[in-house]
Amino acid sequence: MYHKNVLHALSYGEGVTDALTEDPFDYQVTKSGLVRISRGGRVVVTVAGAHADRLAAALERAADEHAAQLLLAKATGNYRRGNERR
Repeated sequence: MYHKNVLHALSYGEGVTDALTEDPFDYQVTKSGLVRISRGGRVVVTVAGAHADRLAAALERAADEHAAQLLLAKATGNYRRGNERR
């Protein structure tokens, strides 16, 4: 089983931090090809099939930890598009 902790502290500007760095996602790629995405120690989604293959490849190609966090957030559906009210 392959495990990668994608914790990385990035800060943007003075005192402004990204929510993905405060509570980052982790992921595991299993031998069977599943991608298990967890947050806070709990598995939030398991991705299988072709989508898992594409996600695992994209995570390997991610430019940095923040890019990997965005991919994981999109895969879980926990991704703000900027037009939702808080």
